[in-house]
Amino acid sequence: MQRFFTRERFGRPQFLAGLLLLAFAVQVVWLIRADLVRADAESQERQRIEQGLRQWAGQGIAGVSLVPGTEDSTTGNSLESSYDTERSPLVYLISSGPLLVWPAHLRTPELARIWRWLPHLPFLACGLLLGASLWYVARRLCTNTGGFIALALYCFSPGMIQASAVWHTEPGIVTAWGAFGAIFTAIAVAHTLYAPREVVLWNWRRITLLGISLALTAGSQFSMVIVAPAALLFLFYVAPIRRRAALVIWLASSAIATTLFASFYFFQMGALRQSLRQAVFFAPSLQGFAIPSIYREAAEQLVRACPAFLLLLPVAFVVYAIWRRTRYFGNTAPLLVSVLFFALALAQPHASSAGFLLSATPFLFVFVAGVAADLSETRHREIVLACVAGLLGAYAVWNLRALFAA
Repeated sequence: MQRFFTRERFGRPQFLAGLLLLAFAVQVVWLIRADLVRADAESQERQRIEQGLRQWAGQGIAGVSLVPGTEDSTTGNSLESSYDTERSPLVYLISSGPLLVWPAHLRTPELARIWRWLPHLPFLACGLLLGASLWYVARRLCTNTGGFIALALYCFSPGMIQASAVWHTEPGIVTAWGAFGAIFTAIAVAHTLYAPREVVLWNWRRITLLGISLALTAGSQFSMVIVAPAALLFLFYVAPIRRRAALVIWLASSAIATTLFASFYFFQMGALRQSLRQAVFFAPSLQGFAIPSIYREAAEQLVRACPAFLLLLPVAFVVYAIWRRTRYFGNTAPLLVSVLFFALALAQPHASSAGFLLSATPFLFVFVAGVAADLSETRHREIVLACVAGLLGAYAVWNLRALFAA
């Protein structure tokens, strides 16, 4: 226990990162509170909760089929059988799970401002875990400086705060966390293959974590199954001399992910087959790449997610293009993943584009932070840090003003 609580694990950087995550949590809670002032929940949120509770009660599978003749308890309207073509029951179960501890007879409109907090808590937890993962990865790739830049961008990102609060948006924070974890866990696993130890036994923790990440991202958005082959490519690239071992690890993680995916359906194979038959994994349209307005719309969504991108991304792209020092794996990997997600969002703009763009945002944070950290190691360090600090300060103030005006 004494070896675990060391200065390296719990020192000043960790304390400051914790304060930033606390600020993030306060902003999410503020936005949730503003949402709960309204008398009724949004219809989509209400349906997620109702269908999730029915599945927990053994009355069908959420998003696959509903028991004929059931009614929405809040509106009295009949709910018809339907299929969710974009996601598995995972999000429904996450939304409704906390309500299992709240007695059904107390789920009344008079107490709504109390119990309606519960469905938001898992998504707040996912937002905090994604922020912690982002800081850990960015710090490992580009020192404390890059870690704090990435975390500050994340903690005051309107898109990430909105997604964690599920405020007038789909619960895409689970998708973003799963995708981020899958890619960087695959990279971490690949690096361990250079150690002279038994491959599967030594890496069982990371293999399990990779499987969980793959299940989360594919379960919360079917089209994000593209992350699985992307993770395999990174495994092969980082460990080219151990590709057989990398393949074994990927297959083991995929088996874990498949088992978890089936558990989202409570291992009802008939419902699982129905869902996969109706699912839209990828419906690309090359026409999207030829329409300028789609590029503009996608770019606007990224800027809304993080207004600082309006200045930081062009600068980072130019520096990356003209300065060879920045073109190393730690900067290139997140850039490639974000470009892939951006391209997929363009290829199917009317389907899952919002999920792809939200998932691309944390990778862009790592890329921008890496380039900024490289610039801070030059002889112009003081100027670079002053500019970055000023921009981040203005970015945080702007976001807080907009948030508290909501």
